[in-house]
Amino acid sequence: MGAAVAVTRDEFTPPQLRAAARASEDPAQVRRLLAVALVLEGVSRQQAAEQCGMDRQTLRDWVHRYNEGGVASLQSRPSPGRTPLLTPEQKAELKTLVVAGPDPERDKVVRWRCVDLRAEVARRFGVEVREGTIGGWLHGLGLTRLQPRPHHPKKDAAAQEAYKKNFPELLKTALLGCTAGTPIEIWFQDEARVGQKGSLTYVWAPVGSRPAMVRDNRHSSAYLFGAICPARGVGAAVITPVANMAAMNVHLAEISTQVAPGAQAVLLLDRAGWHQRGKRLCVPANITLLDLPAYSPELNPMENVWEFLRGNKLSALVWDTYEAIVDACVSAWHFLIGDPERIRSIGTRDWACVSV
Repeated sequence: MGAAVAVTRDEFTPPQLRAAARASEDPAQVRRLLAVALVLEGVSRQQAAEQCGMDRQTLRDWVHRYNEGGVASLQSRPSPGRTPLLTPEQKAELKTLVVAGPDPERDKVVRWRCVDLRAEVARRFGVEVREGTIGGWLHGLGLTRLQPRPHHPKKDAAAQEAYKKNFPELLKTALLGCTAGTPIEIWFQDEARVGQKGSLTYVWAPVGSRPAMVRDNRHSSAYLFGAICPARGVGAAVITPVANMAAMNVHLAEISTQVAPGAQAVLLLDRAGWHQRGKRLCVPANITLLDLPAYSPELNPMENVWEFLRGNKLSALVWDTYEAIVDACVSAWHFLIGDPERIRSIGTRDWACVSV
């Protein structure tokens, strides 16, 4: 054991070191500060070390550290731990790879599994790990397993972005014949089939289980034509046995009754055959139709309305008759219309909130 190392810093007195110890949230730093304070008060090194739960050599090391860096140098330093197997750049590359998905031709798989990614990590980075490690990395990168939303192979993402960007101009063009100063309402319209061959929804269940949910295999169904105006939190719907232009005319007439007096509704809708303008489609004077881009259900919040209604009102049920299906649709729509804030929450789109 060498000679005791003197405390050479004099900017802190023992009472000040004790005050710093009281303010510290690091228990180890507290012991070190109190030990240095005892040394400055003339207590023997052996006694100071024993009172603060360390040996004399350890106290000597902390005095060296204090002389070099002051109070801050007595803070605990987190252990660097084991060197990561992948660098941050490599993990970023792994995340990009997973989000982009595999190329079926090149990678010979249609979705990434941990076993596939394990082989890919070994090939790209020369790192061999267990499948569980791959799963941990993916969770650490903010990834989880989700059910993808299907989209049409002809979907054009660029066209969708252009539509949102140019929506104010499209709106002005659609309203060329509208009187200046007329209040404008933005509505969204769509149809959903509701029937005996129903859908399933998510439920809470124990991890690792596969809960059962009733699902009829018969085929009777009705069509729920729905439309919402998110800005006003209102909607209009009709229920029909088929989806055709006659049913669309009935729905347009119903929407017309829900438009605010003196306002003009711009109705955004997809390009289904029964939505196409022609002699058989009767568009009320207070409604202007505006087509969404082809194959773009993502732009129509009515798709989210259907998901909400199926998840909360139209799943896990068995209907024996067409009338029972109609009653369920009526109940579900009233459930939605009775919650204007829900309509606003589901239906509001920043790109469609335009003043004309």
